[in-house]
Amino acid sequence: MADPLIIKICGIKTFAMLDAAIAAGADMIGFMHFARSPRHVPIEMLAELISAARGQVESCVVLVNPDNSSVAEVAALGPDWIQLHGPETPHRVEAIRAEAGVEIMKALPIGSAEDVAQVAGFVEVADRILLDAKPPKGADRPGGLGESFDWSLLNALDPSVPFMLSGGLTPDNVAEAIRTVSPFGIDVSSGVERAPGEKDKRLIEAFIRNARAAV
Repeated sequence: MADPLIIKICGIKTFAMLDAAIAAGADMIGFMHFARSPRHVPIEMLAELISAARGQVESCVVLVNPDNSSVAEVAALGPDWIQLHGPETPHRVEAIRAEAGVEIMKALPIGSAEDVAQVAGFVEVADRILLDAKPPKGADRPGGLGESFDWSLLNALDPSVPFMLSGGLTPDNVAEAIRTVSPFGIDVSSGVERAPGEKDKRLIEAFIRNARAAV
């Protein structure tokens, strides 16, 4: 029996959508703490959302190239995970993991064979790897920004490396992604929104339903 698929709904910023994602069967909830994102959650609200999630679902705070004080401030709130979504090096990821005392997920942008080759350097220093689409040139923030990458690039990845998949996933393509790439988990943000930063309860439900049916 395969392990159950881990489904992460990222970019939640209200209690209503947190409740909706939990009710729909999400395993992880991601909160963005990055001012340039339309999904940004300020630190006071972050504390409340993490508290509300505790005991119901795993919480993950997304940081982009954070300094040590930012890592410490977020770690003190007691999330289950910190996700690093910037240009952090393996050395920096290892240092943050040691300092935070929280499990670390490292998001890596994939757009070429070179990007896939970089993944191996992070396997030992992060607790979990998330493969995301590379942002378009000139983008002001990281992430796939609603675009998926060429999944066939992952054929070159060491099959012993477990990873979560992100980037352009929607209720319509998530089943195909799972069957094509066989990730142990999937992560969605803009694919379950009706407008940037505005989650849609029905899209979250459809995404999770279609993902579970594909396994």
